[in-house]
Amino acid sequence: MGDDDVLATLARERGRALFGYAYLLTGQSHAAEDLVQEALVRTFARRRAGFTPDDAEAYVRRAILTTFLDDARRRQRWSGVRHLLGRHDEPARDPAPAVGAVLDVRAALATLAPQERAAAVLRWCEDLTVPEVAARMGLADGTVRRYLSTAGHKLEALLGPLPDDESVPLTPGRTRS
Repeated sequence: MGDDDVLATLARERGRALFGYAYLLTGQSHAAEDLVQEALVRTFARRRAGFTPDDAEAYVRRAILTTFLDDARRRQRWSGVRHLLGRHDEPARDPAPAVGAVLDVRAALATLAPQERAAAVLRWCEDLTVPEVAARMGLADGTVRRYLSTAGHKLEALLGPLPDDESVPLTPGRTRS
């Protein structure tokens, strides 16, 4: 199967799932679309022999996570030095989602720091184990546990109790293995 065939199959069969994954990380449709597009370009820019749709999806998911975290780090670094330019006319920021009677997962995820958010999405939405999350993020298990603990407390304060390890994951249609 050629790269074009793999890309077509991936877009047709897993495109919505990849968008959903990116959307959980970014919380914005247009940002999720951009993130998936960037990940597809990074994944398919080079020819790979024997590349199956499953392999491609794993590469694209990793590229989505890496790009999200890199962009968050870049924004954080920029916010620390932008004052050196002498410009004080900051663009208007999107207002935080209003806290009402019904809070959704997207609004709750938006309150987390990027590393906490990525760990939470990988653990509770992608249904990965802590060691798998640590491997994907390139961190130690203990660091991931700390991010998950902090994220869990923040999310529970907004959403109520989180599912335990034996419960169904937050993403519909997925089952725990």
